[in-house]
Amino acid sequence: MPEVVFGQGKTPEQIVAIMARIVEREGRVLATRLPAEAMAAIGERFPDAACYSLARVAILDRRPEADREAAAASTSDETQPYAAVVTAGTSDLPVAEEAALVLTFLGARVVRVNDVGVAGLHRLLSRRKILEEARVIIVVAGMEGALPSVVGGLVACPVIAVPTSIGYGASFGGLAALLAMLNSCAPGVAVVNIDNGFGAAVHAYKILKGTPR
Repeated sequence: MPEVVFGQGKTPEQIVAIMARIVEREGRVLATRLPAEAMAAIGERFPDAACYSLARVAILDRRPEADREAAAASTSDETQPYAAVVTAGTSDLPVAEEAALVLTFLGARVVRVNDVGVAGLHRLLSRRKILEEARVIIVVAGMEGALPSVVGGLVACPVIAVPTSIGYGASFGGLAALLAMLNSCAPGVAVVNIDNGFGAAVHAYKILKGTPR
C-alpha cells in the first residue's frame, strides 16, 4: 500500500514537508483529513496537486505520464470489477468521497450510488443491479445507521459499513449508527470507525485485488 498522510492534527507546514518527501521517493502521495488552511498551503506549494475540498483530500501524482494514463485507464475500464460506494444522504458525501478518492488513488474502479437511504427505499431498489454486480460495497450512513443492513440483505458480496457523525442529539456523534451497524443481522457486514472512509476504502481495495502472497 502506498504511504498516505493523515492531515488532522498536523500543521500545514508539516503536511507540505511530508508530502514533498513522499512524492520525491514514490512519485505520488495522497493526504487525507486536511483542514482548509492545509489545502491552501498544498495548492500554493504544489500547483499540480488535485485538491478535493468536500472530501478534504489532496492527491499529488508526478509519475511518468504513461504510468498516469495507464492508471486512469484501469479505473475507468468497465470490464473490471468495481467497488460501489453508497451513501444514505447528501450529508454523508464527505466521508463517501474520501473513500471513493482513496480507492481511485489505489487504482480501483469505483461506482457511486448517492442518496439512497432507508427514508426513500425506492431509490435504493432502483439501483439494485449496480449493487448486485459489485465485488464489494461501502455503505456510508449516519442517523440510525440502518442502510448497511438493508444492503447486506440484498447482495452476496462483502459490505463495509461506515457510520458517520451525522444526526440529531441522540445519535451521539455517530455512536448510535456505529452500534447499530455492529449489531446488524445481515451476515457479511464489516464495520469501520466513525467517519473512517479511508479505512473502508483500504479494506475494499484488498477485497478487490486479493491479499498478496
